[in-house]
Amino acid sequence: MLTLIEGIKLLSMGSSKEIINDTNIYIQDDKIVHIGDLKREMNPDRIIDGKDKLAMPGLINAHTHISMSLMRNFADDLPLQEWLTQKIWPVESHLTAEDVYWGAMLSIVEMIQSGTTCFADMYFFMDEVGRAIEESGIRGMISRGITEEDDEEKNEEKIKDTRNLYNNWNGKADGRIKVFVAPHAPYTCGIGFLEKALNLAKELNTAIHIHLSETKREVDDSLRIYGKSPIKHVYDIGLFDVPILAAHCVHVSPEDIEILKEKNVNVVNNPGSNLKLASGFAPVVDMLKAGVNVALGTDGSSSNNNLNMFEEINLAAIINKGITGIATAVPAIKAVEMATVNGAKSLLWENEIGTIEAGKKADIILIDMDKPHLYPIHDIISSLAYTVQGSDVDTVIVNGKVIMEKREMKTMDVEKIKYNAEKSAESLIRR
Repeated sequence: MLTLIEGIKLLSMGSSKEIINDTNIYIQDDKIVHIGDLKREMNPDRIIDGKDKLAMPGLINAHTHISMSLMRNFADDLPLQEWLTQKIWPVESHLTAEDVYWGAMLSIVEMIQSGTTCFADMYFFMDEVGRAIEESGIRGMISRGITEEDDEEKNEEKIKDTRNLYNNWNGKADGRIKVFVAPHAPYTCGIGFLEKALNLAKELNTAIHIHLSETKREVDDSLRIYGKSPIKHVYDIGLFDVPILAAHCVHVSPEDIEILKEKNVNVVNNPGSNLKLASGFAPVVDMLKAGVNVALGTDGSSSNNNLNMFEEINLAAIINKGITGIATAVPAIKAVEMATVNGAKSLLWENEIGTIEAGKKADIILIDMDKPHLYPIHDIISSLAYTVQGSDVDTVIVNGKVIMEKREMKTMDVEKIKYNAEKSAESLIRR
């Protein structure tokens, strides 16, 4: 199948961050094969008109819990520990596999409609999320969130479940699925359990997905218990000897940042969730200056309360200006980079996605630039950070397949998904 996107503006996010006007993108099956002039010798099976559109890499949501959409607007205006322990965890204890499937499908619709083509998930019943990825056509990294319990048999079962998840899903759905090992956090996993997770990641030759230094309380508790920060604590355990996807990293010291850089830790900034839960402001500017790879995520949509990555791009750009007092702190292009190139790197997918270049997978979104709120178009890159809305996404292509065209979902029955997600959510809260 040869697809041509004809006569389109392009932000490739490759070596050049400049807008290319009136170009053409050829996609053969799942890969981009040519960008530039029309090739008369190439006869496309399908032509997509790029008039008044901008093509850019699909957005990458590098940390979320997508099935938490079932608890959207359920427990708001609470600090993290109270929100988790008194509201979320009690409800989550009643989740079923079917709940997780419909929550995942609901969130995938939302992500596709707002331009996300790839996400990193940590939750439960992850086989159901794998099934949702397979059916919808999106790309995703899945990880079973594991916490330590007093029952050693249950702990071993969680390690076994993660191994099975990897064996069953890693590389499946035409390569659109990856599996990481996901010890929830240092405050829910003891040293021995973290070491087991580390050994499993080494055995499977995969990465670790973990929450780190999200709140001041977490850091204070770690200093009291271990005499060191959560980041220094897991560094000393050896956790950073494998690739790491570290969510949040809000309360980090200069020493912590040095460790993150030394061990090539991939940090995921979640500005919307961190603001809403009053967790604080991650020192993104300091991390970027140090050379740390900082990606962008929404966290779960019960603490955000949406999965709109254009909103996160906007927050990443403006918050850091406000807290540093420096208007150039995180320029528009850097915020877009966090949601594309940096996200791909954080998920160990940088050789396949994150930019629009010949030879890479065709994960592309087309934005309708013919909207009153986008005029006049002085600077498209600025528009992406400060003006574009998720609803401006017109067409979404993942792995070369069009999964949304002119706002019409091609692989998912949206009404059926909404109905079943609502039914699951109502039943879940009653249990």
